[in-house]
Amino acid sequence: MIPRRAWLVVTLMLAGGGGLWLAAALRLLPWADWPSWPLEPAAMSVDQILLGFGLMPRGVVALVAGAALGLSGAILQAVLRNPVADPTTLGLSAGAQLALVLATILWPGLLAAAGRGPLAMLGAGAAAALVLAVGGRRGFAPGAVVIAGMLVGMTASAVATAVTLAQGQYLLSLVIWNGGALTQQDWSGARALSAVLALGACGAAALARPLGVLSLGAEGARGLGLNVAAVRVLAVALAAWIAASVSAELGLIAFAGLAGPALARSLGARGVGGLLLLAPAAGAAVLSLADGLVLMLEDGAGLSLPTGAVTGLIGGPLIIALLGRLRGSTPPGTEAGDGPPPRAARPGRVLAALAGLAALGVLVLAAIGRVPGGWAVLDARTLAAFLPMRLPRLIAAAAAGAALSVAGAVLQRLSANPLASPEVLGVSGGASLGYAAVVLVAAAPGPALLAGGAMAGAAGALALVTAFATRRDMPPERVLLAGIAVSALAASVLAAIMARGDARAFAILGWLGGTSSGVTMGGALALAAVAAALWALARLSVRWLAILPLGAGVALGLGLPVRRARAALIVLAGLATGAATVLVGPLSFVGLIAPHLGRRIGLARPADQLTGAALIGAGLMLAADFGARMAGFPYELPLGLFAALVGAPWLVFTLTRTGARR
Repeated sequence: MIPRRAWLVVTLMLAGGGGLWLAAALRLLPWADWPSWPLEPAAMSVDQILLGFGLMPRGVVALVAGAALGLSGAILQAVLRNPVADPTTLGLSAGAQLALVLATILWPGLLAAAGRGPLAMLGAGAAAALVLAVGGRRGFAPGAVVIAGMLVGMTASAVATAVTLAQGQYLLSLVIWNGGALTQQDWSGARALSAVLALGACGAAALARPLGVLSLGAEGARGLGLNVAAVRVLAVALAAWIAASVSAELGLIAFAGLAGPALARSLGARGVGGLLLLAPAAGAAVLSLADGLVLMLEDGAGLSLPTGAVTGLIGGPLIIALLGRLRGSTPPGTEAGDGPPPRAARPGRVLAALAGLAALGVLVLAAIGRVPGGWAVLDARTLAAFLPMRLPRLIAAAAAGAALSVAGAVLQRLSANPLASPEVLGVSGGASLGYAAVVLVAAAPGPALLAGGAMAGAAGALALVTAFATRRDMPPERVLLAGIAVSALAASVLAAIMARGDARAFAILGWLGGTSSGVTMGGALALAAVAAALWALARLSVRWLAILPLGAGVALGLGLPVRRARAALIVLAGLATGAATVLVGPLSFVGLIAPHLGRRIGLARPADQLTGAALIGAGLMLAADFGARMAGFPYELPLGLFAALVGAPWLVFTLTRTGARR
């Protein structure tokens, strides 16, 4: 079932992680001075306490948490028959994170009464239920399930970040905790996670045979008398509980649940039983090695990094490496929300009305506001005084919304997938990473240097995704997953930067939250010009956007250069996303919402949908900017808070309402 070579490799990895831990322990305290058992703090020196109640339980936690996450990932991969499934890719860890962040900030009394475990399980369970609902409606196609899961995770992370930004007094501690640090102060965490691992292993052993039957396929399993739905619910619930328990204790440990099963398979584990047995050991080895490297960096280079963020660095490359093993994808043309979309009899009138509403919105939002005494309509003189300050941010917000919406419409048409949005492409994550790099490296970066860093990061992410997309016979869903992988990699690097506790994290996180307050008229007009140019280029590509959703075979039969068309459209969507991200930050789901609304009001043709989405996106971003300015008056809240809070319910609605035609 499991080759000896596999156990040898895992043992060597565990020995490597143990060796790095031992080196850190000996640097702290020579072997002769180590405390004896049982540990008695009153009779110990400071270094002995640091070793006995800090470094020792940390080493155990690395092993136990890695094994628990490896087991959780193995269960998810077995029940969903999906080699890319794990608590991170399915949004379970992010759901637990969001629940704990909301409880910490908004309901601290509930957190104190209930504890972190039940609340983390509530968040992970909600994410799991949503992903299962989507998966069930799409036949549990691996690509569709992972896209849904990672979109749920991105939404939860965006909302958690935005809410954290709105409550500065909690900012630094929450950011450090979310990075997934293994630092321990006693043995309570090791004991708690050991109990979770033991109970999880018992549950996995009980589910091993049903999961083995399910590996034959849902129809075959039903034919053998297996209750497929019950097995799926029980298995996902067990995996979610394990992942939520780790998140509640340590924060977000990214992709350890993906690395463990992937390593187990590469070492020759076959069948569900072999995977469930070897994946926990492999997960423990991966996390132990990662934490050993962190300890070495802390001692040698003086860098303080969270282990969870370091493990996340392997997530992006690993997802890309595993994409070729996905067995199924959603058939082209089957992604319809509620049947065929309506068609407006006169789409030109609809577009004219949208344009009028957007222009009216600019005028209204420029003329009204809040003053210490309440709401007020500005008179002509006051409006003239405030207009030079308000107009640039209104233009920038509208242009950013239009650019993101054009990108979303292009991606959804390109992939025949209504879950596609600019965030999935990875460009927002790359831009964030470039911006953060400039803040950390430059002493006093100016707007031009920050914009250059963001654009460089966006271009790098775009280059990675485009290189992946131009491979022969690469389905569009795999392209979306490649973009998600790039986003995950960028997010892990950002988490490592944020969790160091540097004061510059406030500046970076402030931009991540999104704001248009610092936009000049020149920058706003430049963004508007870029958005208009990208919309015009998209309009020139309407034939491609009409044919590509029919599938590569049909497109080739009609003489369409499929590879070049896909690459060009991805570049177009990436440029639109990068341009918007530079000025208003990356937290937005306008690119997901606006194309949907355009189709629902009858803009079915590509040209009409592109224009309608741009106008709707401009209006949505104007509304988000107004809310950011007014909701916390006299203080300004993050623009991304409102964009994400609008996008999250819409994403839930879209995921649960959209399914394949039966």
